[in-house]
Amino acid sequence: MAAEIVNPRSDSDTGQDGGAEPLDSFDPAFALHRGGKMAVQATVPVRDKDDLSLAYTPGVAKVCSAIAEQPDLVHDYTWKSSVVAVVTDGTAVLGLGDIGPEASLPVMEGKAILFKQFGGVDAVPIALDCTGVDEIVETVVRLAPSFGGVNLEDISAPRCFEIERKLQERLDIPVFHDDQHGTAVVTLAALRNAARLSGREIGQLRAVISGAGAAGVAIAKMLVEAGIGDVALADRKGIISVDRADLTDVKREVAGFTNKAGLTGSLEDALAGADVFIGVSGGTVAESAVASMASGAFVFAMANPNPEVHPDVAHKYAAVVATGRSDFPNQINNVLAFPGIFAGALQVRASRITEGMKIAAAEALASVVGDDLAADYVIPSPFDERVAPAVTAAVAAAARAEGVARR
Repeated sequence: MAAEIVNPRSDSDTGQDGGAEPLDSFDPAFALHRGGKMAVQATVPVRDKDDLSLAYTPGVAKVCSAIAEQPDLVHDYTWKSSVVAVVTDGTAVLGLGDIGPEASLPVMEGKAILFKQFGGVDAVPIALDCTGVDEIVETVVRLAPSFGGVNLEDISAPRCFEIERKLQERLDIPVFHDDQHGTAVVTLAALRNAARLSGREIGQLRAVISGAGAAGVAIAKMLVEAGIGDVALADRKGIISVDRADLTDVKREVAGFTNKAGLTGSLEDALAGADVFIGVSGGTVAESAVASMASGAFVFAMANPNPEVHPDVAHKYAAVVATGRSDFPNQINNVLAFPGIFAGALQVRASRITEGMKIAAAEALASVVGDDLAADYVIPSPFDERVAPAVTAAVAAAARAEGVARR
């Protein structure tokens, strides 16, 4: 029997005589999470001895022997090609930071049910009690035979970059760090539509990104890949440029392909005359800096729960405003991307997820908006049933075009 989570308030606070009241009784989030949010369910019946002999021994031995002789049959006769491992070490969980593997499990369970709900993809939460790059890589490599893909989640930067790179080098299945690439895909989709709404091309825009962690770096890379006019990143110490001597290896790489204008100074300095602000930092941007942006600018302030620029302020100056919150229009939500991206990759048994597949996902996501495009509708809702099929089809087609599909 699971241990009871209790209300840490005193009996007088709860109004109860005796023991403390379970948290379930006054908080619906705890009530929903009691016992977890997911379970394993059989896809075949086991009603009698004949069913049992097929689902397990002796029938299963025939399938095992066939796979041993022809390893590729594992994709046809097990769940491998339809299941993803959702892997974390609990070091960068939502806005909570390094809270450890056990405390990360509610988020990983949530991610798994989103995979199923929005992409029809089965997923298994795996919280690892280790944080070393090589430890994580070796552990996931040993788990990989059971899965068709690996979704890295809530692993702190800069380790997340190296972990993803090393895993993709070692494995022949897709490895995708959603905090990086899912955010980048949805951001690009929203930006494409914002540009279309204003009658401009992405190549005409100068963007500034607040935050040079996993999401900020990935967004910058994707915007450059998509042909952005220019993009500059800013971290706590200011604009990332090649003349800074305090850069990490990742930031030094980023400096090499961003900030063509050679900007220096603070985030606020970079925003003067900029067309786009993208916030993935959790900081606060002064209203005066937003006011200094170009006419018809776009503000994507995606920190949760407190956007870098509050929408009420952003709307004074920007033509399009997006956030990471569900209670404002234009939510930049990763759930618009990762279920369809993995569904498409698994559908064709892709060996990896390429930049072309990510760009295709962004274009497909943007296209769902269609003729309904408006300032408060540059990105569809996660509950739009057209999203996952559109992204899935685009990613599968791109995988075939790029030569990473195996069926």
